[in-house]
Amino acid sequence: MRSVQAIFVKQAKDMTKNFAVLSMFVIFPLVAFAMTHFVARGNYDISDTMFTTMMASVFAGMALIQVACSVIAEDREKKSIRFLIIAGVKPLAYLMGIGGVILIASLISSLAFAYIGGFAQDEFIAFMLVMMSGAIASVILGATIGIYAKNRQAASGLSMPFAVVLGFAPLVAQFNERVESFVGFIYTQQINVVVNDFSAGLAQPLTVIWLNIAVLAVLFVIAYVKKGLGG
Repeated sequence: MRSVQAIFVKQAKDMTKNFAVLSMFVIFPLVAFAMTHFVARGNYDISDTMFTTMMASVFAGMALIQVACSVIAEDREKKSIRFLIIAGVKPLAYLMGIGGVILIASLISSLAFAYIGGFAQDEFIAFMLVMMSGAIASVILGATIGIYAKNRQAASGLSMPFAVVLGFAPLVAQFNERVESFVGFIYTQQINVVVNDFSAGLAQPLTVIWLNIAVLAVLFVIAYVKKGLGG
């Protein structure tokens, strides 16, 4: 537990100095706010929550992958992971320390989305559950990709294809039934299903998301053990 706390404090300090990472947690809610108040409100052809749910889905499924990947790649670049493994820090302890900081920031952004969307109580609970579950999945995936990136520049190139596919595939699925059936097992699609229709129910979406999390956690452990000591 001490190792988790130490990594958490270290990452919190590092993140406050990284404007590029911090901006990811601000830009998406700001865009949602601007588009909601200046485009959606007063336009009867557009739902008041359309841009909020759209930007929230992209944030959880795209931005957080890149954030986590960049953070882990920075540790790879500075050789921090090598020292942590030598010190006996386990993969999940490392992930909890790093991921904890990102998830707290994600929680704040998700609350901002919920405020902008003006969701009712039941809708708010459903929204926060799927957003934070999706955030966990994206952080683990981004961290796994980051293990394979030797520096932050490489991290950007490695994470972008995953981020684009997972972030935008659910948007395409709204207009294409074949794509919708293909991406149904992906956690970002389940986020999109719930935030666009709160009456859809939570049981199946959360089950799919947490199955994704379990698989991704195993992949992260494998990557950490296999590549963590690499140069």
